[in-house]
Amino acid sequence: MTDAELDAYIDASALMLGLTVQPDWRGPVRANLTVTLRMAALVEGFPLPDETEPAPVYGA
Repeated sequence: MTDAELDAYIDASALMLGLTVQPDWRGPVRANLTVTLRMAALVEGFPLPDETEPAPVYGA
């Protein structure tokens, strides 16, 4: 995503959540969102066969 697209996403998300993003926060919020989107792309891009089953849930 471009910086303009990220800024539009930040503005829309903040509006939906009723938050105010101070101008000084915009850079760090954009950086965090960029890293989050990269991590999501790695997970989304990992191929799984159709036979894959979810792991059981373990409790301590």
